[in-house]
Amino acid sequence: MVLIVGMARSGVAAAKLLQSRGKTVFATDSGAAPLRSELDTLGIPYEAGGHTSARFLEAEEIVMSPGVPLNIPPLGAARRKGIPIVSEIEVAFRYIQGDIVAITGSNGKTTTTTLVGEVLNTTGRPVQVGGNIGTAMSSLVDSSRPTTINVVEVSSFQLDGIQKFRPKVAVLTNITPDHLDRYADFRAYRASKFRIFENQQPSDFAIRNRDDAEVYPPESAGMARQRFFSRKQQNAEDGAYRSGDTLYLDGKPIMPVTDVSLRGAHNIDNVLAAMTVADCYGVPAPAMSEAIRKFRGVEHRIEFVSTVNGVRFFNDSKATNVDSAIKAVESFDGNLIIILGGLDKGAPYSPLVDVMIPRVKLAILIGAAADKIAGAIGGRLPVARAGSLSDAVRLGLENGKPGDVVLLSPACASFDMFDNYEHRGKVFKEAVLAWPGN
Repeated sequence: MVLIVGMARSGVAAAKLLQSRGKTVFATDSGAAPLRSELDTLGIPYEAGGHTSARFLEAEEIVMSPGVPLNIPPLGAARRKGIPIVSEIEVAFRYIQGDIVAITGSNGKTTTTTLVGEVLNTTGRPVQVGGNIGTAMSSLVDSSRPTTINVVEVSSFQLDGIQKFRPKVAVLTNITPDHLDRYADFRAYRASKFRIFENQQPSDFAIRNRDDAEVYPPESAGMARQRFFSRKQQNAEDGAYRSGDTLYLDGKPIMPVTDVSLRGAHNIDNVLAAMTVADCYGVPAPAMSEAIRKFRGVEHRIEFVSTVNGVRFFNDSKATNVDSAIKAVESFDGNLIIILGGLDKGAPYSPLVDVMIPRVKLAILIGAAADKIAGAIGGRLPVARAGSLSDAVRLGLENGKPGDVVLLSPACASFDMFDNYEHRGKVFKEAVLAWPGN
């Protein structure tokens, strides 16, 4: 029996895949398991509202969903018994056909993953996009073929449970403090990110951010061919870089920076990463630049929502950590009202406050981390409290003037008030669009 721990999107996808391959599967979830109806339809047995410890010891293998910590008590006994514990992407890797392009990083991985998919669509090969965004990797298996390029976002939690997972192209966008509520320290978190390279071979590609000291250290990223991207260092090192107002690839000009429609300097990093991946597949420069010009970004990432009474609203619910919120704030010149808060992830907020000082006129705080964020602000900025996102939108309009921007960029996880960051972003957009004057 294979035990699936966690019955959200990836857990249910793994259960379906394994059952279709003849495995006996049982699923367990400590919560309400909102997708249980899908398991009912397939006749897959499960339990919800708690874990039965004996089942962990009866399993031939345990498949962990990324939302489930690896230190829950039943896992300790299973480890001591020698029962394999793997992640959903490891299971999917056993069966998926075609190439895997895997992208990880503290920030930018969703935008980069989506953009890579758009650029690789110009190759004429079938392309699938999923992983930690949208469609679980296990759900891509049945539609994959030997010629398919499977572009997947992978998280540190998923990489913690790999054994043989090997991407043809692996991208590490950046590493900043995140998920310190799940890891012993930053070093442990960083080590998880680097696991994306550990099974690669010389015929594979490892792509790293040349500007990030945590990503581009002296140490090797494994056996794969090393490629890099850089926004700050003007050189012709193997990969993509920015020089002046032009983006280059292997020393050849590709397109002007002004043709990139995405907001914020950090998105140039994402574009350069995507260019480097595209070059691994021989995408011609005209097709590459055209796909980048047409790309308008992803939902919940500095996404323009609407203008109400002259105040512009942006949804950046995907900013689930401090560094991501910093990048969002830096994307605006000033006149900002920012909505912050949610479930704290252990990183300090002081770096964000320093960036907010010259740009933010009011911080509206929500959720469980509101007191901690207020303490970090320490009276250096005006602060308001809101009990809901609807209240936060109202406060934004009451305090905003024509030309101001209200930015939801929480710097926190969403699970104290919402199902996930998508749910949080949807609620925010609905609250904005409910106001007359859109």
